[in-house]
Amino acid sequence: MERYVKGQLKHPRHDLAARIEREVKKRWQPQLRAKAKKKAASTDGLILTTTARFGYTADDNTTDEARLRALPSQALPPQYAEALFTARENGASEQDLLKIAAEALGQVYFRDGGRRAHGLKVEFTDVQDIRIDL
Repeated sequence: MERYVKGQLKHPRHDLAARIEREVKKRWQPQLRAKAKKKAASTDGLILTTTARFGYTADDNTTDEARLRALPSQALPPQYAEALFTARENGASEQDLLKIAAEALGQVYFRDGGRRAHGLKVEFTDVQDIRIDL
């Protein structure tokens, strides 16, 4: 290894290169993921894209029968990223995680950050596809 660091050797053998790559990934990937999660939970939030069955109930007891919707990518605020990460680390069930995601989508997409549809309760079931990006 010292010869590579000093520049005496430039190209490791194929098997050695593969072992070096494995070790680097093993040590750095957890650190990179931890930094990305910390940043998402404190400043950046998450991007969530999903196709699922959504329905809702409003304060005046009006409802919209649940139907399959493909929501475009939604930027979820950091507090929801933190809630999802914490719940997952504490062993939350998939149903618990979906409740947090439903609350987040209700706030961001359906209630437009509190600008409309006050008191709307979102039902989020039958998830066909969900993608979460940092």
